[in-house]
Amino acid sequence: MKVHDDIARALLMLALITRPRNEADALAALLARRGIVAIIEPMIEIVERDEILPDLGGIQAILCTSANGVRALTRTSSERGIRVFTVGDATARAARTAGFREVESAGGDVEDLALLVSRRLRPLDGKLLHVAGSDVAGDLAASLRATGFAVERTVLYEARAADALSATTTRLIGNGEFDLALFYSPRSAAIFASLAKAAKLSAGLAATVAISISAGADAALGKLPFRARLIATAPTQVALLACVEQFAAQPATVRA
Repeated sequence: MKVHDDIARALLMLALITRPRNEADALAALLARRGIVAIIEPMIEIVERDEILPDLGGIQAILCTSANGVRALTRTSSERGIRVFTVGDATARAARTAGFREVESAGGDVEDLALLVSRRLRPLDGKLLHVAGSDVAGDLAASLRATGFAVERTVLYEARAADALSATTTRLIGNGEFDLALFYSPRSAAIFASLAKAAKLSAGLAATVAISISAGADAALGKLPFRARLIATAPTQVALLACVEQFAAQPATVRA
């Protein structure tokens, strides 16, 4: 029996998820279907603000750059008829699930979203409302204002940085037990890099492959000595999971 247990442990893959808790559980389930056990270690905590949504009169569309923005929006407004444009497919699904009837996804990053909006809408038809958190990637409003749109940004939630790694994650990194570490944003990657260095865990990452959703997220990891670093071909969860599957498909002797 011990031999079988040792073989099972050798074949089992362990992944570190750094996403906020409300998004990480679904990702962990997707990894489990691929035979990968996940440890969730959020680098960011989402805290909703008690803000009042601006009057939607004169707003021709709402822009959402994360599913957290969609959730905050649905909490503060019962309006579901207004058009919604999202940065990616996961955010679009959240908007449709919340009941919004007209939803379009840019399937990429904020630059793709700005391009989609500029192709679908006209500046003269009204302002745009960007529902966002306290920290955003890129400058969506500036990109759209450059093409003539009036954009208002409302902050409905805060993204608070973690101040330390948990004891479990610290131990697992220190023992070199993570096969994969997944990074979904430059900010979460930068927070992880800072906390790992502070805990003197860099050496334990030599057994781990970092998989980032974008080049920006990868760059934010700095010089942490991961065994390898992979970047998704597009800034989407589908592309990131394709990287995971590519890694998982390798023989265990190659992954080790």
